[in-house]
Amino acid sequence: QVQLVESGGGLVQAGGSLRLSCAASGSIFSIDAMGWFRQAPGKQRELVAVTASRGSPNYSDSVKGRFTISRDNAKNTVYLQMNSLKPEDTAVYFCNLKNRGGYYWGQGTQVTVSS
Repeated sequence: QVQLVESGGGLVQAGGSLRLSCAASGSIFSIDAMGWFRQAPGKQRELVAVTASRGSPNYSDSVKGRFTISRDNAKNTVYLQMNSLKPEDTAVYFCNLKNRGGYYWGQGTQVTVSS
């Protein structure tokens, strides 16, 4: 089993920044990809950014140029640096990990951007 623990969410004013962290532990094996999704009230969960073991990171169009995903393989941790935050970025952000065992999710961390 894989455990994912997110941290770094909170309340910030529009234009501000936050940095999310997600630490993986347990039966990680070889990680294929780690990423971030978000879900706003009344909306479906959507991809924000993902970084695979090979290739460049992918971002949703709505966050390109503002968010940066990075990964520390030694710590099995993925980060999401969020700059120039907008009220529409308000959501619960979930960490996701994919390995040979399947897909795993964190418990989510709330990000609220006030106007």
